[in-house]
Amino acid sequence: MKPTMMTYVLEQSEMVESILSRFPGNVEEFVDIALGTSDWLVFATGSSYNAALSAKYYVENRADVRMEIREPFHFTHYDRISPHVDLAIGISQSGQSTSTIGALGRVRQESDIRTIAMASDTTSPISEAADVTTNIGCGKERVGYVTKGFTATVLTFMLAGLRLAERKGIASHDQVSRELEAFRKFGAALPDIISATENFYERYKEEFVGAPRFTVIGNGPAVGTAKEAETKFSETVRLPTQGIELEAFMHGPYLEVNSEHRIFFLETESPVKQRLEALRAYESRITPYTYTIRLGKGEDERTLGLPVSLDEYQAPIALIVPFQILAHHIAGGRGIDLTCRIYTDFGVAMQSKTQPGDYA
Repeated sequence: MKPTMMTYVLEQSEMVESILSRFPGNVEEFVDIALGTSDWLVFATGSSYNAALSAKYYVENRADVRMEIREPFHFTHYDRISPHVDLAIGISQSGQSTSTIGALGRVRQESDIRTIAMASDTTSPISEAADVTTNIGCGKERVGYVTKGFTATVLTFMLAGLRLAERKGIASHDQVSRELEAFRKFGAALPDIISATENFYERYKEEFVGAPRFTVIGNGPAVGTAKEAETKFSETVRLPTQGIELEAFMHGPYLEVNSEHRIFFLETESPVKQRLEALRAYESRITPYTYTIRLGKGEDERTLGLPVSLDEYQAPIALIVPFQILAHHIAGGRGIDLTCRIYTDFGVAMQSKTQPGDYA
């Protein structure tokens, strides 16, 4: 049997436990390089970009650093390097993204900025473009639509920020212990999150499979979740899908909403939660197909409550899991066999990867 997206979704609980069991050793080299830096330039594209965005606000909040995430190809050919940047990080789950490798190469050629790579294989090509390579801890994911690797990247990046905070004296030992415990409880809750999501899918299967268009709206740290939902649905469900920040949606995109539109709202304990609630109430007047994903209990039948307790900055690691499952199930419901890969020569033909992916 070929592995599927769900194969790797179901492995995430064990993977989270494994990554946490190796803390802090698994991020120590990262922190050794990052100590003394404060202005980070992060290169990533696709799901790696979305993972960096999902971890960004946690890392900034805990470790007192600033992170700017850039598309590597555009950076390499058009952007200037800020004189304030003192650390460059390249993220590529496979370690074979030519654009991310190229961006790190440009940084090393034009400056003495320290460099870190994050990948699932520390001997992959990206390791040659950085001072150290941090293993994100997911192993090889042999399908074309990453799930486990996304979660691993977010968690490992967050743990690097947490360890840096501890070594800088910002986070106490007790705080680190509390953070780790929150992540452990998330890992232990994953089977229940998966079960709750599958029940939610079955309840609204006809609405999801018959959708013409999806929008996912979030704010703050949850914007990374919205963007990864966009990526996953585009790759698998293959329908127009937009992941967008709450306020940005209100400045133009709201005008496309009609009675058939499917809209997901990502609810966290955010300072602007009331604004999200107001938008949801407004859009529910236009389309009956609105859904909410939040941590804790669901407040109504159209809300998927995830049985885990995380703060706003930690929340992205859990919020993405339902979209990973829904992407797989909705694609199947639409008759799309995700085990039959399409455009298999694309990465090499367009030179976006250093070699063909090792897919099952």
